[in-house]
Amino acid sequence: MMSKQGTRKQEVPRVAKKIPPAKRRDADLAYDAIETMIITLTLPPGTLVVESELLERTGIGRTPVREALMRLMSSGLLIQQPRRGLLVSPIDLADHLDVIQTRLVLEQLIAACAARRSTAAQRAEILAQVEKMTAAAERDDLAAYTRADHDRATVFYAASRNISAVTAVKPLVTQSRRFWHAYQHAGQMREGVVFHRQIANGVASGNEAEAIAGATALMNYLEAFTRCVIDG
Repeated sequence: MMSKQGTRKQEVPRVAKKIPPAKRRDADLAYDAIETMIITLTLPPGTLVVESELLERTGIGRTPVREALMRLMSSGLLIQQPRRGLLVSPIDLADHLDVIQTRLVLEQLIAACAARRSTAAQRAEILAQVEKMTAAAERDDLAAYTRADHDRATVFYAASRNISAVTAVKPLVTQSRRFWHAYQHAGQMREGVVFHRQIANGVASGNEAEAIAGATALMNYLEAFTRCVIDG
């Protein structure tokens, strides 16, 4: 018979509790909804923003929608004009080159951080979203391509764990997506997804140099695309 000293109480392993995702604020939901309308040109440049119409379209209350509109003004997607109210800002072709060149530096940094800091789950999700982008590009489905790109970017930026760089790049990404919707033609999705795949492969393998090279190639492609639009 074992003595009391020799008897060891068996430890029961603790099961980690799953933390449910935080509920998003109505202002954030309103921002995403209105931003999508602007990016996809549902609200084209120069459109007068009518608050009552946005309340009906989003199904969200007045206060969150107003907060979203203030944020959209800060990001440059809306402009306030005397006696006219809020308008969707125009697309400035020349300024867009500065957008891409500034974004280049930030995307290179974010790609390097994501390759170094991403988790296995994040890497798998980034690759999965690139597969969705590829499938959407093959069938020329711009809406599906845009959704998958948005979901890819959300994970990619979170994986970098570089809040400063992500905060700076997000307004530039929004401007880029609107420009893309305004001027893209069939086939360009298939070209662009090649560079997204290179970034994803670099992040998934933890190869910073490959991820940076992919980000550089993507921005160079977008700059060339912008110059083609400017030159007509």
